[in-house]
Amino acid sequence: MSSEKFIQNKTALITLIAASLVVVISLGIRQTFGLFYFDFSTDLDISITQFGFAMGLQLFLWGLFGPWFGIVTDKYGGNVAIFIGFLFYLAGVFLFYLGFNTGFYFTLTIGVLIGVGLGSTAISIPVAIVAKHFPISNRTIATGIVTSAGSFGYFVSPLIVRYSLIETGWETTLLYFVFFLTLGLVVALFITTPKIPVGSTASENKQTATQAIKEAFSNKSYIYLTLGFFVCGWHIALVATHIPTYINDRGLPEWCAAAILALIGVFNMIGTLTSGYLSTRYSKKIILSAIYLLRGVSIIYFIFLPPSVFNAMVFGVTFGFLWLATVPPTNGLVAHIFGTKYIGLLYGFVFLSHQVGSFLGAYLGGVFYELYGSFDYAWYISIALSIFAGLIHLPIKEKAIERAQPA
Repeated sequence: MSSEKFIQNKTALITLIAASLVVVISLGIRQTFGLFYFDFSTDLDISITQFGFAMGLQLFLWGLFGPWFGIVTDKYGGNVAIFIGFLFYLAGVFLFYLGFNTGFYFTLTIGVLIGVGLGSTAISIPVAIVAKHFPISNRTIATGIVTSAGSFGYFVSPLIVRYSLIETGWETTLLYFVFFLTLGLVVALFITTPKIPVGSTASENKQTATQAIKEAFSNKSYIYLTLGFFVCGWHIALVATHIPTYINDRGLPEWCAAAILALIGVFNMIGTLTSGYLSTRYSKKIILSAIYLLRGVSIIYFIFLPPSVFNAMVFGVTFGFLWLATVPPTNGLVAHIFGTKYIGLLYGFVFLSHQVGSFLGAYLGGVFYELYGSFDYAWYISIALSIFAGLIHLPIKEKAIERAQPA
């Protein structure tokens, strides 16, 4: 192996590890906010609609700023984008801890600042950076590793936070978050973005960002993929934000909510790695279609069978396996069809659709609950969306765009 090749491999490995740590911290903390609701309701007089709106706004801004951070990543490097994101994330948590946590400030800190921070520290930007380091033969495996690292954060964070909330209270728990987010600032410095993405072509390298956007939005497959990812966002936000309240309404022990979130984390690691591997061997669109349809089956099992600890755990296992399994094939399709030069930008727009779905899932879940006293209508919409997503991926053409080669 040449010294240049060794350096490239070493840089790719360091970036893969650093990106994985970034999503462990970012997604791990984000996954636990639903566990704070009862404390916020009691101590800060936050209603479930206020909470749902702030969570939904957070998720929407996460997606809205994804393309912008994608531009920063593609132009200045992923380390710059992720460092800036962690500054916003840290400001949101620390200001909330200092007492900026009621009324308008609740929405500003939890909704706006953290939402902007998630735009670069959560899954889309780290995955896009890693995708630039690996060829198509193992790209979805590498991005699956990053996604499963976030799953590890999903697993361990609810357990730790649940214990911390009981033993130390929500203020001290937020102080722990400040420590980990500060650590994230350091980790961001180890992320490198290659000037020439691995596997890029001459025609791709000559393309401008504006041309890349026009090319993508004139492609029906990109539109289908973007619409499908909306459904993923709705599902994840509804469950992550409102599962503690739903579990309480069904008469199950409070610890069941943390257990479900932890199981989602464990089995999401398995699901994303499995999805990443299968995406290197089989049709990515068929894998995505199957994931969404199976999500519908998992939800039907959970809401229509009698409430029990066993059924709740089955839901955690099955939905967890499918939780972020959509990310490797979705990212892989964007990279395969359009190349990796502007993957941060193009995947950012796809992820924006995901976060629009997340906003509606979190916010409307709270609205339905206050209007009708249950989450039933939100679950029914989730099932219908599963069928929609399962079908809309089928017309996607898994073929790289042929561009005119420069003279």
